[in-house]
Amino acid sequence: MMSTGSGVVLDLIREGVNTRGELLERLGWSRVTLSRRLEELLAHGVIVPDGSRSSGGGRPREAFAVNRDAGLLLAMDVGSSHTRVGITDLVSGVLSEDEADIGLFDGPREIFSWAEQVFDFMLRALGRGRQDVRGIGVGVPGPVDSRAGRLGSPQLDPRWDDVLVRDQLWSLPGDAVVVVDRDVNILAVGEARLGWPEHRDLVVVKAGIGVGCAFVLGGRLSRGARGGAGQLSAPLRERLSEPLRRLETVASGGTVRDRLNRGGHRIRTSADIVAAAERGDEEAVALLEEVGEVIGYALADVVGLLNPSAVVIGGNLSEAGEVFIGAIRRSVFGAAHVFSRQGLVVERSRLGERAGVRGASLLAQDALFEADRISALTRQQP
Repeated sequence: MMSTGSGVVLDLIREGVNTRGELLERLGWSRVTLSRRLEELLAHGVIVPDGSRSSGGGRPREAFAVNRDAGLLLAMDVGSSHTRVGITDLVSGVLSEDEADIGLFDGPREIFSWAEQVFDFMLRALGRGRQDVRGIGVGVPGPVDSRAGRLGSPQLDPRWDDVLVRDQLWSLPGDAVVVVDRDVNILAVGEARLGWPEHRDLVVVKAGIGVGCAFVLGGRLSRGARGGAGQLSAPLRERLSEPLRRLETVASGGTVRDRLNRGGHRIRTSADIVAAAERGDEEAVALLEEVGEVIGYALADVVGLLNPSAVVIGGNLSEAGEVFIGAIRRSVFGAAHVFSRQGLVVERSRLGERAGVRGASLLAQDALFEADRISALTRQQP
């Protein structure tokens, strides 16, 4: 039986069902019940009137929207060698952002200390403070128990094993929500909802120093039984006698970096690799094509298993454009089953470097506006 709490109404408003008539039609409630729930949401500042909508010749219909200015959301996209942070409004519109070449291998204490300073600076620049923060979304490489906000084990860097992210955060309002997920999952949420909303089934890859993969199936992020869905292995191809290895150990920004540095380059981050390729460095271009080819072969099996309509490539290496994306596409289309590749799109991220921050903010927004939470909140006196 459907709840008649205000959180159900808010869910629909967030989906774009935002006039009284549309809400009555979808919910099947009485006008009195709907009016009461709308009044509760308005009284608590969760929603605001949003003008009126034309009804095709009839009277204009009153519309409602989420009160985007009722607080702020913080977002962190932690990568292996690069981290991006942002502050958004309550509908995930980016208000301020920053980034630095600091990542997983600098350890949690270093990263969260840096983030605290940057967030405080950005809040002051916006004329706001920590008291305005309603939630934070954090994406981190490696397995995550998203329900508990605790990182799994083993991690690429043992300092992150079993870390409870809330314990790493500075002082935030007690009712602020904290959401933690894999870095590629937050990227996938951003791309699925804001970048490629016309696709319900996507495979999303984050290619940087490491390589991660996430699945959006039927419009919903699929995390797997323990939050580790998307751990790809290197394709066996003809080397059946070799042990199976994680994809990022043979085809990632990390392997490109190491091979370039052995040849005399001075590469630290995945952005450095892209910069070298853009300068016309033939070795960097060749290695990006080689790595893209291997990633594409690995994705061909995923395409066969899940039959997505789109494969979206994000992360810093995607900034190399067709040198990298084209190699992935050729391998996918060359190795995937004929039926699975019909109508398939293999393209670069539409959100670019903002994808992770936008996705982290969206997950924080989901937690903040969770239906039961909002229903309980609005039953209290404002």
